[in-house]
Amino acid sequence: MPITQSDVLYTAVATAENGRDGRVATDDGRLDVVVNPPKEMGGSGAGTNPEQLFAAGYSACFQGALGVVARQEGADVSGSTVTAKVGIGKNEDGFGIIVEISASIPRASAEVARELVEKAHQVCPYSKATRGNITVTLV
Repeated sequence: MPITQSDVLYTAVATAENGRDGRVATDDGRLDVVVNPPKEMGGSGAGTNPEQLFAAGYSACFQGALGVVARQEGADVSGSTVTAKVGIGKNEDGFGIIVEISASIPRASAEVARELVEKAHQVCPYSKATRGNITVTLV
């Protein structure tokens, strides 16, 4: 269910200059990075790129969702990690992205870990935002 403006607790603000070959900064100055296309896409690869930034945000958000689900289920996810791989490639409309999410949960059995990851995928705001728009695979 979508939230309304009155539900918003925090708003991140970032501004890009020169798109994929420039700079991105947040209004509070906490993030200020040079962005360049990766070498695989003909760029210099000197800076970060939007896919890396998306992967960082998605993995952090998913890790938070995993923690919420673990608390609800009484599971121990201490020492866990979440990795997001974001791929970009050409499609019929120009370009599209694809995501692969993996989690390492050392204090849970494989079965419990899988259940936690699937439940986290249902509550993670990034997963909700991308659902039905891009392919997200849980591994």
